[in-house]
Amino acid sequence: MEKIVVSSFEEFKALEGAKLGISDYLKISQEQINLFADATLDHQWIHTDPERAAKESPFKSTIAHGYLNISVLPFLWEQVAEFKNVKLMVNYGIDKLKFAQAVTVNSEVRLVAVLDSVVNLRGVVKAEIDVTLEIKDQRKPALTGKLIFLYHFN
Repeated sequence: MEKIVVSSFEEFKALEGAKLGISDYLKISQEQINLFADATLDHQWIHTDPERAAKESPFKSTIAHGYLNISVLPFLWEQVAEFKNVKLMVNYGIDKLKFAQAVTVNSEVRLVAVLDSVVNLRGVVKAEIDVTLEIKDQRKPALTGKLIFLYHFN
């Protein structure tokens, strides 16, 4: 699917209700998990100890932090949509976030995005994007939710 390009509120509004796109797959490596553990001070063994996880975890390997999965969403969103004529974009919130399945080390994830709503709030555009973080070759997604962004178009 080709990346969408949006340059104004009107162009964005015209896409309301549409499936905006699907990102490329992103592999979640042990190095990335370890760096995230360092950044967040969350070194729980299920994330950072491959040997123990292989023996004791129900997943038989380490898993990505749930918040790591959330944190890659903006990166993947940039693969789906490009915004021109924007002076500022702000992450405003996440609604109805649900973790459906663990992401085991070396799994590949991708974003599927559907534009739920776009509202012009006195010059600031509030967009609500229904997101699914799919795991390659898995029936259940890693997570689902609604990302909320504020766009300040020029």
